[in-house]
Amino acid sequence: MTAIKKSKKKLTVVLLADERLLPNGDLAELSGKERNLRKTEYDVKNAIEALGHTLVPVGISNELSVITDALQAHKPDIVFNLAEEFNHVGHFDQHVVSFLEMLRQPYTGCNPRGLTIARDKALTKKILAYDGMKVPEFAIFPMKRTTKRPSTLDFPLFVKSLTEEGSIGISGASIVRDDVKLMERVEFIHRTATSAALAEEYIEGREIYVSMMGNERVTVLPPWEFFVENRPAGSPLIATGRGKWDPDYQDQAGIMTGPAEISEKLSAKLQKLSRDIYRLLGLSGYARLDFRVTDAEDAFLLEANPNPQIASDEDFASAAEAAGIEYPELIERLIRFGMSYDPERMII
Repeated sequence: MTAIKKSKKKLTVVLLADERLLPNGDLAELSGKERNLRKTEYDVKNAIEALGHTLVPVGISNELSVITDALQAHKPDIVFNLAEEFNHVGHFDQHVVSFLEMLRQPYTGCNPRGLTIARDKALTKKILAYDGMKVPEFAIFPMKRTTKRPSTLDFPLFVKSLTEEGSIGISGASIVRDDVKLMERVEFIHRTATSAALAEEYIEGREIYVSMMGNERVTVLPPWEFFVENRPAGSPLIATGRGKWDPDYQDQAGIMTGPAEISEKLSAKLQKLSRDIYRLLGLSGYARLDFRVTDAEDAFLLEANPNPQIASDEDFASAAEAAGIEYPELIERLIRFGMSYDPERMII
């Protein structure tokens, strides 16, 4: 086992996490589902302590005063931001980061502008299409409004929430092949995700993830691929909500991710493309880009995910390990990127 290299400068780090996921007590005593929900918080906590930094866990729910109280009491060098919502609303996470910026408090992860752009999957596609990047054709179906499919948008289509993450609302039924099924699935997204629906051209191909970290200068990690070993012949390759969060189903279906089985040429293409997208979307800190790659090696961006899951066994950390970056060093790098980011400089 490689010895953990402790940081030369000891820092005070506030670990900001959703109150219900705060890493308190022994993770081993929790149920399997509860452990799965909290593994990122516990892994980051353990890595920060192993690096020799002083850790202050702070849970956030619906009171910003919790943040100001912690900053005044502990005067941290950095806030390690794992908050994914505020007042039970997922896309309010960007406002938590804005609050930290207004207080001139360094934090890890993406800036609020990048979070806002990437959260809106349609806006992301519009920005990238303007600059000539390949993205699926799409249409937006707002809530409480009658909207028809544009005649230029052909089937099959893939229907998902415009703003929700984590494969919420995605299943085999997300792929639709006629207008009746399209409107049924749109209504399902409206009802279950309480958000507008996005219907985009279904791209047949492989699903490849590219993780990256940095601010003005970006480190791109080895491409990672999504596999379903027991997929029936002819069935579509999609990362469903069940496939992401149900370990038993993952074992049954043979769902896994690992190093992308691609040529060096395609790997270099994806890494350059990812750098360009990271810059165009104004991302910082760390992110994962999800691509659909066709047999002709055309790469279509499906989603940009700032602040992706960074548990030690998730794709981001696994790709970092493949690049020779052990987990504590990865957490140390994310801390240093947060401390060096200047919110007064717009990243373009």
